[in-house]
Amino acid sequence: MKRILPLVVCSAILAACAPSTPQTRIQKYPEKFSALDKQEQALVEQGKIAPGMSTDAVILAWGFPDRRFEGSRDSRMTERWDYATAVPVYSPAFVSGAYGYGCGGYGFYGRRGYYPGGLGFGPDVTYLPQRVASVWFIDRRVDSWERLR
Repeated sequence: MKRILPLVVCSAILAACAPSTPQTRIQKYPEKFSALDKQEQALVEQGKIAPGMSTDAVILAWGFPDRRFEGSRDSRMTERWDYATAVPVYSPAFVSGAYGYGCGGYGFYGRRGYYPGGLGFGPDVTYLPQRVASVWFIDRRVDSWERLR
């Protein structure tokens, strides 16, 4: 039992990190895939979209969007779906050693811990979202799309 638990935990962590692909989305939503016509099914399997595709087909091909915008054009409902990725931005940061609370020589939970002293500069990393693709819909059908190369 002691050997199985770490294996189960590691497997769960790896499964959570697995990328979402058109094939995994098709397996997750087989009813949406079977409702598509043959041409849309072929495009979805390749991870491609085309004008006239439904929102369900786009979800299967590219996944759920990170942001959605609604609007109106010529009395018709419009929608834009944006897909994003996280881009690291590095900046210099001032680092100092100190004596205080936290994890250190005496552990967690408010016990005093020792952080080695010293001053210096180090990189600070912040992740910012960057739009990499957009899909425009008119009346819930793809009107146009663009993708970062």
